[in-house]
Amino acid sequence: MAFKFYALWLCLICIGVFFLQLFIPGFTDLFILDANAYHQVWRLLTAIFLHAGTAHLIANLFALALFGSLLEGVVGGKRFLIIFFVSGILANFIALYAYPSSLGASGAIFGVIGTLAVMRPFLVVWAFGLPMPLIVAAAIWVIGDAIGVFVPSGIGHIAHLSGVIVGIIFGFLWKKKGTRTRRQSLHLDDGLMRSWENHYLR
Repeated sequence: MAFKFYALWLCLICIGVFFLQLFIPGFTDLFILDANAYHQVWRLLTAIFLHAGTAHLIANLFALALFGSLLEGVVGGKRFLIIFFVSGILANFIALYAYPSSLGASGAIFGVIGTLAVMRPFLVVWAFGLPMPLIVAAAIWVIGDAIGVFVPSGIGHIAHLSGVIVGIIFGFLWKKKGTRTRRQSLHLDDGLMRSWENHYLR
């Protein structure tokens, strides 16, 4: 399973798009998630790569580079991309009905975190200034977003929660599939076993 550094490539795309936002007037308005997405469905995708400012971008780049690379190492590059884009698009679809406008990769990143928390729950990460199991950090983030839904802050908490739910579903699906595959790989043909017994145990 070759490591393709897809998370880092996505980070570079986000940086490139951010420069376009800075230097091309009206660029953000063309691709942001807003009411236009009802008939310009590509905004569900393009809004993932837009950011509201430098702090927003840096925070997402750090999370995407870290958790994205970790997840790619667990599930492979293709599955990582599926998780990222499906989580981001579905989170944006929900956000379309929750906010007048939104942008950013957070929904996709939370999908990545949700999948990783299911598949590697005891992986130790640095969060909130402390080392802790990923499942604990993810739970704190989810609780914070759940509270944030009721506290207006300009942050897309609903999109975050939508993304993490999609990621958790992916995590359980692929964890179950992986367990089944491992069991099948350990299964030995009965005829082969009898032949081995007859040859070596007599």
